[in-house]
Amino acid sequence: MDFLIQILAGAVVGFAIGVTGVGGGSLMTPFLLLFGYPAPVAIGTDLLYAGITKVGGAISHHRRHHVAWPIVAYLAAGSIPAAIAVHVLVLDAQFQNSALFEEVLTRSLGVMLIATCLILVLRNRLPRVPRAYTRQSFFMTWITGAFLGVCVTLSSVGAGAFGAAILLMLHSRLSAVRIVGTDIAHAVPLTLIAGLGYLGGGFVDPWLLLSLLIGSLPAIHLGSRVGHRLPEPTLRVALILILGSLGIYYSVFV
Repeated sequence: MDFLIQILAGAVVGFAIGVTGVGGGSLMTPFLLLFGYPAPVAIGTDLLYAGITKVGGAISHHRRHHVAWPIVAYLAAGSIPAAIAVHVLVLDAQFQNSALFEEVLTRSLGVMLIATCLILVLRNRLPRVPRAYTRQSFFMTWITGAFLGVCVTLSSVGAGAFGAAILLMLHSRLSAVRIVGTDIAHAVPLTLIAGLGYLGGGFVDPWLLLSLLIGSLPAIHLGSRVGHRLPEPTLRVALILILGSLGIYYSVFV
């Protein structure tokens, strides 16, 4: 019965991802916490879930030439070492056995949910600096990657709407579809490597991961096909309210 419920949960979140385009981290991890999973297991399992589900999207965008690979390379040069450093220097075996372990991850999740909520609210008002590729823009891209590496590893949130919004500010010459494709392509190695760190610590539930994938993969496809028929503004407002409420709850009250 639990396996079927988990499949249903994956389908619900997958459908929401397909309709709204918001990354799974901001939806799946809070969902798993509500089901009673410890924060490390919820985050670790969700990171691998996100990496696997984004592979198909990355390949699809690559085939359509929607991925700016030089930007992906600079992002990954910052994010992957940062993710590894978080596991080695912060989430080490000693810290995993401390009382602060779950609290730090839960608070990080709350902060990133609030940040994602604000990004969704202000997405059309974010400052955009029209510029060609320069050393400064690529340096800021590398810094952004390092920042995302820390945030995603600690919360599983940040590789979706949050990362895309920062890219839109740094590389406003790119079309919206190339921003999305580049963000998804970068999210694959980041979430997989961050998730493998949790897997090595024993904080990934393989059966939970399998059930979520079974439910979500077809649901993501369905949501992306019927999304244009649904009231997108209403759904986005509902999503903003949900993420904001969960963010405040996990960052303040838990």
